Amino acid sequence: MRSFVVAGTHSGVGKTTVATGIMAALARRGYRVQPFKVGPDYVDPSYHTAACGRPSRNLDSWLLDEGVIGELFQRATRGCDAAVVEGVMGLYDGFGGDDEAGSTAHLAKLLRLPVILVVDASAAARSVGASVLGFKEFDLQLNLAGVVLNGIAGDQHLEFVKPSLSRAGLPLLGYLPIREDLALPERHLGLIPTVEGRVAQDFYNRLAQQVEETVALDRVLAIAPQVAPPIQDTPLVFPESSTPVKTVIAVATDKAFSFYYADSLDLLEAWGAELVRFSPLEDPNLPPGIGGLYIGGGFPELYAAELSENHAMREAVRRAAESGLPMYAECGGLMYLAQTLEDAEGHTYPMAGVTPGRSFLKGTHLTLGYRTVRAFVDSPLMEAGETVRGHEFHLSALGEEPRGATPAYQMLDQQGRREGFRVSNVLSSYVHLHFASKRGLAERFVESCARCHAVQAR
Repeated sequence: MRSFVVAGTHSGVGKTTVATGIMAALARRGYRVQPFKVGPDYVDPSYHTAACGRPSRNLDSWLLDEGVIGELFQRATRGCDAAVVEGVMGLYDGFGGDDEAGSTAHLAKLLRLPVILVVDASAAARSVGASVLGFKEFDLQLNLAGVVLNGIAGDQHLEFVKPSLSRAGLPLLGYLPIREDLALPERHLGLIPTVEGRVAQDFYNRLAQQVEETVALDRVLAIAPQVAPPIQDTPLVFPESSTPVKTVIAVATDKAFSFYYADSLDLLEAWGAELVRFSPLEDPNLPPGIGGLYIGGGFPELYAAELSENHAMREAVRRAAESGLPMYAECGGLMYLAQTLEDAEGHTYPMAGVTPGRSFLKGTHLTLGYRTVRAFVDSPLMEAGETVRGHEFHLSALGEEPRGATPAYQMLDQQGRREGFRVSNVLSSYVHLHFASKRGLAERFVESCARCHAVQAR
């Protein structure tokens, strides 16, 4: 299997376009391509999944232990011909400014993968080589194997850049020209998820064709020798043998809610859950016979009116919570379970009313970053006092904490901040969790839902 990383000098250089284009072109050649994304991202993987026909998976060296990364990589790449890993931010950017944890470079070294560097050359020529040389010399333990240029204006522009890359000592593997029809759609939190239907299949065909014409795919594959990365022999987060189905968990999946880690869902299934999809936007009721509910993140603020107008679903969710059904909701899910949601235009809409508080858009002030949290009380996912690493990324906020509300977490890296809610058998929070970040998260949630399922079945 050929494996490599596609990284960028910084955010916005076009690495998602280049990585997705390489994936799509390899898939067109008949390769079974397994896509990955470095870091806590839900939207970029949706493009990978569309290009490859396989769920893209997240690898994060701050959220996940080194052995777990090997376990997830091994499971995902069984039977594949190639693995393409898209980086996060700039090549060396990660959790902090003084170490490499969470960075693309760190992940590449852990898995012993070569790195292709994407450079935005749209406003430079000879200076490209100087930038590339700096990236090459910054960490000599990293296998920086080649360069793909983005934003080339024409043949003359390309010829101006080439000599500087030779001086930097890295091969040019190809380029993408300036083409408006290859630009990915964006809005306030970055790229628009593919679930919203904004990107047609024709886009992937055009992108794959452009990569075939201007990126030397054979040379790209040649820099990725068929050397297996380090693998975790003993499962660390998955069960050692298959687990029979114990319960059914409903997973909210539509245009408003689509942010889930593929491995988190796999872990729920591996520990005994049957997952059924439902739409808070369109379905009139929850699926029958469920033992639990999982509402992930997304963009409920864009569909607040439609979510509110589905009175039957909001009432079904509220009644289920009152009956003790285990629920886990994060970010967009928290907004849906709250009392009201105020959109960007200032319109306020009733939501499910399961937890206290109201959510509202707060202009351009983005809350983002890694978080370490400690559970205040027992919940369907954790016992009181347990800690776990997670991530925040949202433009919305909650109003003042209601009196008497039980918070979900103490934020250990933000002194004094309490976050989320624990109401009845419901855990809701702005913090996104990767269930592979701590053994027991998925298993405990499944067991919580199984106990509820057993009670309901009596």
